[in-house]
Parts: sequence; C-alpha cells; structure tokens
Amino acid sequence: MNTSDPIADFLTRIRNAVAAGHSTVNIPASKMKVAMAHILKREGYIRDVKLEGEAPKQMIKLTLKYGPDNEPVITGLKRISKPGLRQYVNAENLPRVLNGLGIALLTTSTGIITDYEARKSHTGGEVLCHIW
Repeated sequence: MNTSDPIADFLTRIRNAVAAGHSTVNIPASKMKVAMAHILKREGYIRDVKLEGEAPKQMIKLTLKYGPDNEPVITGLKRISKPGLRQYVNAENLPRVLNGLGIALLTTSTGIITDYEARKSHTGGEVLCHIW
C-alpha cells in the first residue's frame, strides 16, 4: 500500500490497535518508524519492539502496554507536522505536551529525539507528533 504520509499511518495503526484492545500491532518498517518505536519503548509507552521479515518487506511488531485495570498507557497520539504544512520550532519554542506529561517527537540534524532531549541539547527541529 502506497501512503503519502507514513508517519500518520504509523500513529493511526497504533491508535486503532489501542482502541481495539490488541496486544500487538504490525507496521511496515522504515528507519524513521523504527527510531520512533524505540523512543516509545524507551519512554515507557510500549512494551516491546521487534523487527520481523526481510529487508524489502520488513515489519515492526509493537507489543502495546496496558495498566493493571487493562487501561492503555497510550491515551492519545496527534500528528503535528504534515506533508502539506511542516511545523518547525527553534530551541526556545519547544512544545510541552500536557504540561510535561506527554512527549513530542522531533526530527533534528542528530536524528529523532524527544522534546526533553531537545531542551537539554538546546536544539530545534521539525515537530513530528505529540504522544500522551
């Protein structure tokens, strides 16, 4: 399937799997999506990330994380920078998601990082999405 916005597709697949209560979700792999998935794991939003298959048709298998009462850890995902309207911020104007309870993913010259890491390293970039 050809998609014009693979990051929105990545977020939508996670959003739909969480809404349906699935334990895992498969997403077509790319370097950017793998980096985003590893950040989500490191930040505690998902349980595990695995790459399955061979290079041209590789898939990312995300194991979603749920709380003790089976409530999802991820309650919201929002795409900020879109193909038709890119959103760039400098280091002074980095977004705070839910006053620090969520994260914003940014793509910078050093790779994909969270808003916290961007504040620490004093770098700006393109805001990809907000996750809370």
